[in-house]
Amino acid sequence: MNDLAITAALLVALLLILGSGVWVGLTLTGVAWMAVTVFSSRPAGDAMAVTVWGSSSSWTLTALPLFVWMGEILLRTRLSQDMFKGLAPWVQGLPGRLLHTNVIGCTIFAAVSGSSAATCATIGKMTLPELTRRGYPEHMVIGTLAGASTLGLLIPPSIIMIVYGVAAEVSISKLFIAGVLPGVLLAALFSGYIMFWALRNPSQVPAAEEKFSFMQKLSASRSLIPVVSLIAAVLGSIYSGIATATEAAAVGVVGSLIISTLQGSMNWPTFRDALMGATRLYCMIALILAGAAFLTLAMGYIGLPRHLAEWIATLGLSRAQLVVALSIFFIILGCFLDGISMVVLTMGVLMPTVQAAGIDPIWFGIFVVLVVEMAQITPPVGFNLFVLQGMTGRQLTWIARVTLPMFVLMFVAVAIIYLAPGIVTWLPSKM
Repeated sequence: MNDLAITAALLVALLLILGSGVWVGLTLTGVAWMAVTVFSSRPAGDAMAVTVWGSSSSWTLTALPLFVWMGEILLRTRLSQDMFKGLAPWVQGLPGRLLHTNVIGCTIFAAVSGSSAATCATIGKMTLPELTRRGYPEHMVIGTLAGASTLGLLIPPSIIMIVYGVAAEVSISKLFIAGVLPGVLLAALFSGYIMFWALRNPSQVPAAEEKFSFMQKLSASRSLIPVVSLIAAVLGSIYSGIATATEAAAVGVVGSLIISTLQGSMNWPTFRDALMGATRLYCMIALILAGAAFLTLAMGYIGLPRHLAEWIATLGLSRAQLVVALSIFFIILGCFLDGISMVVLTMGVLMPTVQAAGIDPIWFGIFVVLVVEMAQITPPVGFNLFVLQGMTGRQLTWIARVTLPMFVLMFVAVAIIYLAPGIVTWLPSKM
C-alpha cells in the first residue's frame, strides 16, 4: 500500500473513532496501534508501553501540570479578578474592549510557559468565566483564546524552538530573540481582528461598565502588581539562569499560593478545588499527549513524514513555492502529529533543501514555529482545540470553526515575514 493510501486509511479510522464518542487520547492510541499492527512488523504492545511511559515521565512535561495548577489558583482567588481590574480600564476604550485581555494575557503568559497548551489552559481558566459572565459572545471569547494561546510557542522561552535549534544546529539564543518581533506582530494581528469585528458588530460588544480618567487608570493598575510580580518572579528565575522552565513553574505555583494567602483569598476548600481541578485537566491533557506520542512513533515506523519530506525535496521548487508547499505540508502533518514530533521527524530531511534554496535557518525556524502554531488549532489533532473542548464542553468542530479567523491571521503573519524577513532576522543580527 502506498503512502497516500495509508494516510487516507488512518485519517478515516481517526475520524470514525472520534465520531463514535471515544476519548481523544484513546482514539489516538487506537489508531497508532492499528498503524503499527497493520503497516509495520514492530510489536505494537512493547512500542506502546515504552512510548506512553516515556511521554508521561518526561521532566520537561512537569512544567505543564504546574502551570495548569497556577492557573487554577489564579482562577479561584482574587488574582484573576485583580488582573481584570488592572487591564479593564486600559482596554475599555478599544473596540472589542475586554476581549483584548485574551490576547494580552496570552502574550504575557507565553513569556513564562513556553507551551501553547499551558498558555491556553492557564489564561482560559482566568478569562473564559470572566468574559462569559460579562456578556461577551462565546464564539469570540473561545476563538480569540484559541488563537492567542498559540503564542506560547512563538514568544520565548519556547520548547519547540529548543527542539528546532538542536535538530537544525542553530543558535537557540538567536532563535529566542528572533521570536520576539513576530510574536508581537501576531498579537497585534489578533487584536486588530478583534477591533475590526467589534466595529462591524457593535451591538454584540457589552457596554463599558464605567469610564476612567488617566489617574483612575493608573490607580486601577495597582491591582496588576500581584500578577506582574508573579510573572516577574517566574520570568526572572528563567532569564537569570536560577531556574529551568519546570522549576520556574514551581516558583509560579508557590508565588501564587503566597500572594493569594496574603490577600486572604486562599483557604482549604479553595486549595483543594484548585488542586483537583488542575489534576483533572492535566490528566485529560496527559492522556492526549500519550496517545499523540504513540501515534508519532507509529508514523515514524511507517516512514510517512520522511517519505513526504523527501518527495517535497525532489520537486525543485522556487523559494516562494517551497515556502507555500512546506506550509501545506506542515499543516497536513499537524493532522496526525504534535509540533515537536513534526520538527524532529522532518528537519533532518528538509534542512538541506532549505539551505540549498538560500533560506536563512533562523528565519526558517520562526516560520516552522508559525506553521506548527496553525497545526495547534487544526482538526482533527489540533491540541489547543482539545484543551478548549475539555474546558468548555463544546464540540470540536464548533471550536475549530470559531477559531478559523485566527488560523487565517497566522497565514497573514507567514506572508508578512516572508515579504519582510527583517522582522525575524533584525534582532538576531544585533547579537
